[in-house]
Amino acid sequence: MQRRHFLAAAAACVSTPTLAQSSKPKLKAVAIGHTGRGNFGHGLDSVWQRLPETDLVAVADGNEEGLQKAQQRLKVQRSFTDYRQMLDEIRPDIVAVCPRHADQHHDMVLASIQSGARGIYVEKPFVRTPAEADSLLTEAKEHGAKIAIAHRNRYHPTLPVIRQMIADGSIGRLLEIRGRGKSDHRGGVEDLWVLGSHVLNLMHYLAGPPESCSASLMQNDRLATASDVREGAEGLGKMAGNALHARYQMRGGVTATFDSIANDGTQNAGFGLRLIGSRGTIAIHVDKNTLAYLLPGNPFETPTEPRGWIPISSAGPGKPEPIANLTQMVEHHGYPARDLLDAIAEDRDPLCSAAEGAMTVEMICAALESHRQNATVVSFPLKHRDNPLDRYQSN
Repeated sequence: MQRRHFLAAAAACVSTPTLAQSSKPKLKAVAIGHTGRGNFGHGLDSVWQRLPETDLVAVADGNEEGLQKAQQRLKVQRSFTDYRQMLDEIRPDIVAVCPRHADQHHDMVLASIQSGARGIYVEKPFVRTPAEADSLLTEAKEHGAKIAIAHRNRYHPTLPVIRQMIADGSIGRLLEIRGRGKSDHRGGVEDLWVLGSHVLNLMHYLAGPPESCSASLMQNDRLATASDVREGAEGLGKMAGNALHARYQMRGGVTATFDSIANDGTQNAGFGLRLIGSRGTIAIHVDKNTLAYLLPGNPFETPTEPRGWIPISSAGPGKPEPIANLTQMVEHHGYPARDLLDAIAEDRDPLCSAAEGAMTVEMICAALESHRQNATVVSFPLKHRDNPLDRYQSN
């Protein structure tokens, strides 16, 4: 489907609470959550109630009290404390894997694929290790299932505009990409996993796949050691340090960096990317409306007169946003849900596919592996497919 057709269809199908019925049988959708263990993510469950092609018919939650509340909130007739039982009995077409805790994602997605689900929409980060990603990519290919990752910004209609601006030289030669996390109390590896995954995914989209990575983890302004390794939050596995500095060499020749420092005082304002070009800079603010701004001019010249940031809409820099419900479509998963259904119908990968989710996970693990090897440059694909900090030992 051409991009303009996709946007028009998405706006028509998700923006209106009451929707015209399709003549085709609806696809059965179910949601898997886990109260107290990542809950239901950021609204991955309810979007299937707003699409004319889907019918949310059941919900699963291992927490009985949470399950009761989810059933009432979603107004579905059937509920299960065991998601495997739900998948076996319902045999859904669409599964929303909602918990934020990533240690559950592999098994939930795998069970969904094996139940015959045609489409799976999973909370980010995709999984915990490249090995888990490899497993799901193989299984999805074998069963013909489509997996979409809930990096909401990846589906934003302004992103193709930005990529075209890079391609046509609107900011001159792209010199570097600078990415940052929120740098709040989670600064360092936790920030890299939870929020930096958005940033790395956008780096991949805008600059191509990475070829190598070098990185350092810091603990209170010193290099982190094996003694600093701890079990991380949200089921993400081993972590170390409260700051991180990573450098990626992308295939197109661009260098991309990611930095996160706990409680750095920026009040989350750095969360996103800066695309530094020879004749202009593009700032992308993840999860913000407006998503991106352009600052024309050589970024290394001291300006002799004031220069202002120009908003970039889906129509281009400085142009009014033509999509009235764009914020709703991005924030409430309308675009990714619509795209997943189209990917199934057209037998193509979703815009943010399992392969992209796998690369994001590998970029994260590459930073950990580089630090484990004393900031050595490591190449993609990674030789070891685990969490490198599981192998981190004191010298």
